[in-house]
Amino acid sequence: MQWKSILVGLVVHRLTFSCLLWLAFGLGPSWGFNFPLNLHLNKLQLFNEDDGTSSSDNSWSQRIHGHGDAQSRTSCAKLGEENSPKKSSYLSLFEGDRDEYDRRYSSFPDTLKLKMKGMAKDMFFFGYDNYMKYAFPEDELNPIDCQGRGPDVLNPSNININDVLGNYSLTLIDTLDTLLVLGNVSEFHRAVKLVIDTVSFDKDSTVQVFEANIRILGSLISAHILLTDPKHPFGDVGLDDYDNELLHLAHDLAVRLLPAFENTSTGIPHPRVNLKSGVSPDSINETCTSGAGSLLVEFGILSRLIGDSTFEWVARRAVRALWNLRSNETGLLGNVVNIQTGQWVGMQSGLGAGMDSFYEYLLKSYILVDLCSVKVMCVSIMACRRESCNEGEGDPPLYVNVNMFNGQIMNTWIDSLQAFFPGLLVLNGDVEEAICMHAFYYAIWKRFGALPERYNWQLQAPDVLFYPLRPELVESTYLLYQATKNPFYLHVGMDILESLEKNAKVRYKSGL
Repeated sequence: MQWKSILVGLVVHRLTFSCLLWLAFGLGPSWGFNFPLNLHLNKLQLFNEDDGTSSSDNSWSQRIHGHGDAQSRTSCAKLGEENSPKKSSYLSLFEGDRDEYDRRYSSFPDTLKLKMKGMAKDMFFFGYDNYMKYAFPEDELNPIDCQGRGPDVLNPSNININDVLGNYSLTLIDTLDTLLVLGNVSEFHRAVKLVIDTVSFDKDSTVQVFEANIRILGSLISAHILLTDPKHPFGDVGLDDYDNELLHLAHDLAVRLLPAFENTSTGIPHPRVNLKSGVSPDSINETCTSGAGSLLVEFGILSRLIGDSTFEWVARRAVRALWNLRSNETGLLGNVVNIQTGQWVGMQSGLGAGMDSFYEYLLKSYILVDLCSVKVMCVSIMACRRESCNEGEGDPPLYVNVNMFNGQIMNTWIDSLQAFFPGLLVLNGDVEEAICMHAFYYAIWKRFGALPERYNWQLQAPDVLFYPLRPELVESTYLLYQATKNPFYLHVGMDILESLEKNAKVRYKSGL
């Protein structure tokens, strides 16, 4: 098995949720971070193809592809080219007589890279060290009162907290791979031993399956591979007495998440599960598309590491179930579905909250495992979005929120999560469109010093004023730099880093 390719793919995916680290990487390998990202990742045969993703001919698929899905699965590599709209080159943004642009953005000196490298590392360790000092073994640090925080046991309905915090030292686990990528091998080893010695998932905690998967399961798997990879992409960082304990913890957590996939008529999982008792009898039967469809990477790799196909199978079944519920007219999916009836409760189709990572996981699963049927799903949906959801013909293209059944605009706002899409376009080979979309989101950042959680594109003003340190724009910036090597994106990374240092740091106590 090509362990290095798995490692690279999984770490790239994991670090999507680490804004500080993406900022560091956005400033390039000359910083001293030897991170072996290659946009042309080797595909891995981790999953076996089946016929479960085929669909009947319908109006939208004929418009988009001009042929049936069975044929499209055999010509997967050409599918993206067939769906790419004809357009003028956005690369012209970086060409022509642009003296001011050249003066400001055509270079990024090594001295400035070193300065930003130090700033990014200091920012990370400011947060990490204060977590360890004031909050560990709680899940996270509340930087305002400088105390640790775990689940809100007095208010189980506080899902903003309880979906994420499970009384399992979340921050420590979530930063394992970051410590190593930043070069602190000794602290990485210490953190691994702390996780092995102190973390247990035998907790009476009800958590969201999606959050536990991306933050905890992904972190454990990633750190395990970093410790055991014989090719040592970050040097020989193995522990002599390591006996796959992190993998065992990951397996234990995944087993505790499996009840979410039981007693569901569609195969789409329940959104929440109690780590000790399973799904509550009064659990709701509604879940968002991203929550149910963003499990394939972690569950799939876990299955291959332990030799148990169960986890891969349930994750793929959930993706197929969502795929089969798309609209026959538009090819789009909604954002909230009933897991028992398969009826759409939320009919908004967009790129933001409730849907964003579904697209992300489709494409990244394809990149990691060469699963052509998943590629078909991703490119088909992206093509439908271009057809149904692009507001106007000018630049930049604006993918608005529409009704999944008729393509009519539902509202006039976008949310900050949508800034992931330029990066996804890069991974799909649509660099020119990614450049244009990224410029739109960065212009909003420049105006406000952050991305408003919700921005009204008609009024050109924020609808929701806060910014919860989302990393999506940072990841898109990093991927665009890797694809173009244009120093402009290093300047964007510096601007974001300085904005966070200025606006998000609690200076009189601790944390970010």
